Amino acid sequence: FKAPSTNHPALYRDLLRTNRVHWIAEEPPAELVRDKMMECHFKFRHQMALVPCVLTLNQDGSVWVTLVKPARAITPGQFAVFYKGDVCLGSGKILRMGPSMFTMQQGKNREEGPKNEEVDKIEPAT
Repeated sequence: FKAPSTNHPALYRDLLRTNRVHWIAEEPPAELVRDKMMECHFKFRHQMALVPCVLTLNQDGSVWVTLVKPARAITPGQFAVFYKGDVCLGSGKILRMGPSMFTMQQGKNREEGPKNEEVDKIEPAT
């Protein structure tokens, strides 16, 4: 897919999943273990500004990362690096991403639900 412009909504996402996170100081941070979620900041490119996010811990040590505002050009294979203030907490490789802002807008623009044939094709979550 090639987006028609560098700021096309298809390039923006606000949800991603990492593989098992490599935590630096605490494995994983106590707050994340206790609450199953934790506010922090993240970035996935060296020069980018930190983005506020909420981490949700999965059983396998991976995390879902929900961004406060969508970020551009997140790509599987890049590393998500997590920070609390100036302290680097750890990192995980980005495996999957949620729907793009473009996909979300398309969904909102559809007034009717999926057709019966489409419902049958939806795979169960694994």
